Parts: sequence; structure tokens; C-alpha cells
Amino acid sequence: MSQIEILLPKMGESVAEATIIKWLKNPGDRVEADEPIVEIATDKVDSEVPAPEAGVLSEQLVKEGDVVKVGQPIARIGGQAASAPAPEKASEAAKPAPAHGGNGRAVIVAQSSAPVAVVERTGPSGKFYSPLVRNIAKSEGVSVAELEAIAGSGEGGRVTKKDLLDYLPKRGASVPVQKATNAPAPPSTPPEPQAPKVTPGQGDELIEMDRMRRLIADHMVMSMRTSPHVTSFVEADVTNLVQWRDKVKKSFEQREGEKLTFTPVFIMAIAQAIKEMPMINVQVDGYTIIKKKDINIGMAAALPSGNLIVPVIKNADRLNLTGLAKAVNDLANRARLGKLQPDEISGGTYTMTNVGTFGNVLGTPVINQPQVAIMATGAIRKKPAVIETPQGDLVGVRHMMFLSHSYDHRVVDGALGGRFVRRVADILEAWSVEQEY
Repeated sequence: MSQIEILLPKMGESVAEATIIKWLKNPGDRVEADEPIVEIATDKVDSEVPAPEAGVLSEQLVKEGDVVKVGQPIARIGGQAASAPAPEKASEAAKPAPAHGGNGRAVIVAQSSAPVAVVERTGPSGKFYSPLVRNIAKSEGVSVAELEAIAGSGEGGRVTKKDLLDYLPKRGASVPVQKATNAPAPPSTPPEPQAPKVTPGQGDELIEMDRMRRLIADHMVMSMRTSPHVTSFVEADVTNLVQWRDKVKKSFEQREGEKLTFTPVFIMAIAQAIKEMPMINVQVDGYTIIKKKDINIGMAAALPSGNLIVPVIKNADRLNLTGLAKAVNDLANRARLGKLQPDEISGGTYTMTNVGTFGNVLGTPVINQPQVAIMATGAIRKKPAVIETPQGDLVGVRHMMFLSHSYDHRVVDGALGGRFVRRVADILEAWSVEQEY
């Protein structure tokens, strides 16, 4: 039997890489078809990679802790038992490839004798450094400050192995002295702002971020740097909606076996508004706007750990209220149990977060990249409000809520962003007490 390469599988539209968490099989171990051989983690979910067919794991091509691109080979399966790779070969795989100059010859880079600060997973500016990049930086004596200055070509400005190897030959190169001229000096680029150094005081507790919290932190910082955020707010009178739900929730649960919350109603209203204003359902690639065909709405869900995850309801505009309620309850329950599949948290084109669950009146949500907009629904509260009637204005007790709409001002102007959230509010306000489900 010939050798079969196992590639890191595609795990969703926006997932480009994963971290190798734990090898479940060692070289020489027998594996069966579809048997998990390695645990991986993305910025969204943990999962396992199965063997494509039965055989013997002959070689592990990556190590635990490595960050691997989708489609990259991670292991090989052969037909007969193979011994573990020799130590020198295993270590050879971890060595960085030699950098090459323009003449094709290897360039020898002198290592600095000065002590170099240890490169952490995340630099002072929030940049993420993979284990491979950190190992190369350590072996070549590259400081944290140097890494921070490298313009990364990876996702979110991440410094890749290629970026670092391209930098090494230029490192320490002398800059040619230009003759003085009367021309004004070009303006210097201001340095990136650095996070302030925090010194813990006596008695303070130090809590290391877990892997998911680190990924969330990196994603949020990247989103704020990528998109100029603008937030519009609308207050909606949802009295009819509240009365309708109070009237039908018991019969709905008896007939469908599902609890009826406000979330599927909010998602239905958002999906309808997207169909009417499809330019809110877009993504940005440089100066190109990608108008998405499908309406896939993510709903932010809190986990028992305190972290957040965003399961996605695919083609939400094609589901009726009962279908949305079943999808919302199923995804929320499995999110809390950690049983979501990678494709269930990828491919979102718009996101909703219900801050009212925590008793919050409103919020200013951060866009879930690569989307361009997100809506936060606040708590529904009884408030005195002016009611317009043919006989005149009255003051009555109404059920009111705020909708907060954050959008990417590169492609969504205030007119579209404001009209969109107003349209969602209009749909909710026009909800009929007699509506069928």
C-alpha cells in the first residue's frame, strides 16, 4: 500500500488554519478508517481529524502546538508498521529553511550576542505569533521589537514563517546615505500604539487566559483595527409581540416540544430586512465588495466558561418561525455542551447578539469579521410611552426595547445602517397578536 497524506480539512468558509492540540496516534500505531488521529482547535471550535482509510500511521508531519494551514499535510498513513522517525529527522522538520538572497545562494545571518526577550504567543500590539515563528525568532535571536515591526502577510496581519525568513537576510543591512537636498524630509509613520505595561500589586490574582479567550481577544482587536465601527440605535415598541408570545407559548411548546423565545422572532425580522436591503449582507476583500447570496445569521451564545461562541443558522430566510425556534434551541443547547460541529459555526453573513439576556438595555457590539454588521437586542422593559390615536395622544404602559446596530463604515453608510435597524424595529412593532406560528 502506498503512502497516503492526511491533509488538514476545510472547516468552514472563514477558517484558514488550526492549532494541533494533541496527537491521538503515534507513528507505528494501527488506525482504522474514520478513527480520530489528532485533536485540532480553531478560533471557533475544537474537533478531531479522522483517518481517511485503515493503515498504519507512518509519520507525523507537524508537532503539537503548531499552527497549520487548511490543506497542509499533517501526517502520512502507510500499509505496514513503521518505526518512529529518527530524532535527527524529527528535529530537522522543525528547523527553519535557509533564507536565500537574490543570487539563489543561502544567506548566513549572524546571530546577535545580546540577550533577546522571550517572544510570547501574543505581542504587545496584539499580534499573534505561531509556535513555529517563535522558534525561528528564538534560534535567530530576533527580538520582540523586531517581530512587531515586520509587516505580516497572514490573516489579520499575522507574521508568517515566510515573512520572518524574508526579513532575516535584510536584517542589519546598512542604509545608503543620501546626499542632503533642499527637499523636505518625508513624513515618518507614527509607531503603533503599545498597550501599557501593567504591574500587579500585592495580593492581586494572576489568571492566565485560556486558549479560547486568547483567540477571542485577538479576533476582537483585529476587528476594531479592520473596520471603522459606527453604531445606530432605535427604540422599538414590542407590546404586540410580547402579548402574542404570552398567548401562544404554551400551545407552541405542547405542539412542537420546543420553548418559544424572542430570539427566533428577532432572527426572522433581521432575515426579512436583509432580503430588502441586501447590501448589509456583504463582505470586503480589499476594495472589492462581495455580496453574499445566502443569508446565514449567527447568534452569539455564552458558554459556561464565560467565553462566547457564534453558531450559525444557515439560510435563515428560508425557515418559518417553527423551524427557526427549533434551530435556535438546538444550536444553543449543543453550544453549552460543547458539541457543535465546525460547519455549524462558520459561514455566517450577519450576526445577532441578545444582550437583553443579561438584563442589559443596549450595547455596542463589535463586528464579527469578515462580516460588516451586527445587531444587539436589548432587554424588553415596561415603560410609559406616548400612544398616538385618532382621538389624540395618550400615555400608556408599553413594552419597549432598544436595538443597537454596529456596521463597517467602509461599505455601510449611516443611511443604510440606520434604515436597516429602523426596518427591523418596524417589523417587530407590526407583529400581530393574531399571527399564526
